[in-house]
Amino acid sequence: MNSDNLNLTTEFRGGAELLFDKIKKYEISLPLLKDNGNRWTIKKLLVWLKNNLLTERPELFMQGDTVRPGILVLVNDQDWELLDELNYELKENDNITFISTLHGG
Repeated sequence: MNSDNLNLTTEFRGGAELLFDKIKKYEISLPLLKDNGNRWTIKKLLVWLKNNLLTERPELFMQGDTVRPGILVLVNDQDWELLDELNYELKENDNITFISTLHGG
């Protein structure tokens, strides 16, 4: 992985992986943003995921500029609600996990 990039892991569980080509784990490398005050946040990561990895049914993953209700987001195994959600500033080697809690029946 390139040191000029922000390297992190994204994981998809509970059925969310079905929207990402059935792949549960991605090691991704995001280009560093040129403006120092303009850092990678989860909000920007969601747009990147939608544009680069999401393979089907984006409406099942995102609603507006955030994840759909029913998708739990963990940052390094901690609920993102404790970390300022969309505004959380991503750090090198973060592990971002998306878990669908919605199941058909």
